[in-house]
Amino acid sequence: MKLLTNALMTLVAVVVASTSAALAAGAQDAALIAKGEKVYDANKCATCHFIEAKGKGNKKGPLDGVGTKLTADEIREWLVNAPEMTKKTKSTRKPFMKSYKLPKEDIDALVAYMQSLKKK
Repeated sequence: MKLLTNALMTLVAVVVASTSAALAAGAQDAALIAKGEKVYDANKCATCHFIEAKGKGNKKGPLDGVGTKLTADEIREWLVNAPEMTKKTKSTRKPFMKSYKLPKEDIDALVAYMQSLKKK
């Protein structure tokens, strides 16, 4: 009985620790996504792109579902090396997207925000 009680207590401790870690990671993700939305706004991305939840922007460049369509690495490449991605994807949209020279932390946040835009 004592062995069962010890095993149960260990299991409860593991579950609590795992849940706490997941909640902390979720809060960090939410903060990163919120920062990414601020980077999106500060760089006037809505001039060329539209996000339904924001209800503003250029509808010719919708980003809804981009987090489902592209990997984080592909989104990052679009941000930092847009001309190469334009060639790679044979994009014909005009004007062509420019590359952004932002701090790594801003790029990471913007990628997190774009990744959060999943199809519903």
